[in-house]
Amino acid sequence: MTHSGRSGSGRSGPEHHGTFQDPPRLRDEWQGDVALRRALERLLPADVRDAVTPGLAALGVEAATTLRTLADRLDDRRTEPHLVPFDAWGRRIDRVETSPWWDELGRAGQRHGTVAAAYDPTHGAHARVHQAALAVLYAPSSAMYACPLAMTDGAARTLLDHADPAAPGASAHSDAVARLTSSDPDVAWTSGQWMTERAGGSDVGRSETVAHPQGDGTWTLTGVKWFTSAVTADMALALARPAGGGPGGSGLAVFHVPLRAADGTANGVRVLRLKDKLGTRQMPTAELALEDARATLVGPDHDGTRTIAPMLRVTRLWNSATAVGFLRRGLALARDHATRRVAFGRPIIEQPAHRATLAALRVTHESALQLTLLAAVLSGRAEAGVADADERAALDVLVPVTKLVTGRQAVAGLSEAIEAFGGAGYVEDTHLPALLRDAHVLPIWEGTTDVLALDALRGQLRGGGLDALVRVVAARAATLPATQPAVRSLAEAGMATLTATLRWLADADADTARHAARRVALTVGRSVQAVELALQAAHDLTVHGDARSLAVARHHVADGLDLLPAPGRPSLADDAALAADEPLPADVAGVVSPDAAGA
Repeated sequence: MTHSGRSGSGRSGPEHHGTFQDPPRLRDEWQGDVALRRALERLLPADVRDAVTPGLAALGVEAATTLRTLADRLDDRRTEPHLVPFDAWGRRIDRVETSPWWDELGRAGQRHGTVAAAYDPTHGAHARVHQAALAVLYAPSSAMYACPLAMTDGAARTLLDHADPAAPGASAHSDAVARLTSSDPDVAWTSGQWMTERAGGSDVGRSETVAHPQGDGTWTLTGVKWFTSAVTADMALALARPAGGGPGGSGLAVFHVPLRAADGTANGVRVLRLKDKLGTRQMPTAELALEDARATLVGPDHDGTRTIAPMLRVTRLWNSATAVGFLRRGLALARDHATRRVAFGRPIIEQPAHRATLAALRVTHESALQLTLLAAVLSGRAEAGVADADERAALDVLVPVTKLVTGRQAVAGLSEAIEAFGGAGYVEDTHLPALLRDAHVLPIWEGTTDVLALDALRGQLRGGGLDALVRVVAARAATLPATQPAVRSLAEAGMATLTATLRWLADADADTARHAARRVALTVGRSVQAVELALQAAHDLTVHGDARSLAVARHHVADGLDLLPAPGRPSLADDAALAADEPLPADVAGVVSPDAAGA
């Protein structure tokens, strides 16, 4: 005799018996992030800290709950953006449709002031630090809406830095700034950043988009942009070459391009296709054809790569804050999981080996946090007009180095965090793999590792940026109390490596410096992290009697600072032969042959 099957509760099959693993939980990402709260305690005056804390606290709860739920819902192929090229009657519309949940995440970012905070005059030079903290909390729960907001911020900064009331389009630019920096989602705009082309990539000097003046102060742009994120934005800043302009980056200019004309129709912007990406899948990224798109000039009609520099500085800072947020999220989830997962008779957070893993994740997170906040401190001072000459010059090295180091730390750290979950970390419907997939874009956006390392070298050659950074960091290290010799020794280790790097670079020829550019940048970043971690350790010991930050700094220094070329490490000749898969003669490799040795 068989029984008919029944659905609902009460089933007693084997799949409903035994132990179930609890998923990791988040409750409050502001209260849970002691490192962020204490860093702001150190870096912000008390009145500013008191003013911004309620907003950060509110976002911390929302990021852990409502926003995270929306982001998890969006981690589904069925919710990804899609292109509608034509309407029902055959008219070309090129409309990209996104999920309402994606739009809701964007509105939440605007409502919490993730862009607007940087332009709050009441906080002056501290506005960028406040904003960086908002970005850290928001980014990992945004399904990467942090990227459109980063470009929005960069566009606002660029328009402000090149504001000219007498220039054509000045009123349109002023209106755009007001909307880009608004915290009212019903008023606020977002902006894209259109630089990458098929011919150029990071070498934007090879851009082929052409701009033609129209005689009324406007221009038309024609060309193809190969990789354009935030294609649903209200406007974009685009690089194009004014007709008859010279070659390379000096022949380019920056243009403000509305996505829609005044009547609501497309402004000469045709969407060719959406990109199928490893991660950041909810953000519509497209190839665009500009077909006489109307635009207004931003800044001079030449040296466009210089004009766009404020945008790159801002978006690289956002990239760093996003990396910090992702590292914090991976650590928070792995730590909570470790309290719930039992193996070999006890929670894995009590297993010495796993404790070491979580400790290493914490060191990675806090070192990335401290470096990013230093970049925010100096950026805020520069934008407020109170930075000294050394601080301004140091940014030319510090910002690319910060983005480079934190982007790489995010990928390594998130990989470790995913591994902490074992097989569950590899299963898509846990939403854990999305963290690693999205993190992989962070070393790529706004300049790959090599591009950023070379940018940092140019910052040194152009204005002595590394010399200036050494002086800025040394002055900060000098404030450490003499009563804390253990802390001072950690800062001294960072300073010793930093100054040794500067000396090595001064003696290197151009090709050797370029060959070592990545190691130079990583060494600089890790050295500055050592000093900032020491400063935080001193604060926490003095104010809280807490040595956890000291342990983090010790761990960071013990892991090693010096990544520069040294005996036994590959040389320029070694790497050239290995890269080309060509023979490497013994004498070139610095090896004495047995015959020669015998002679």
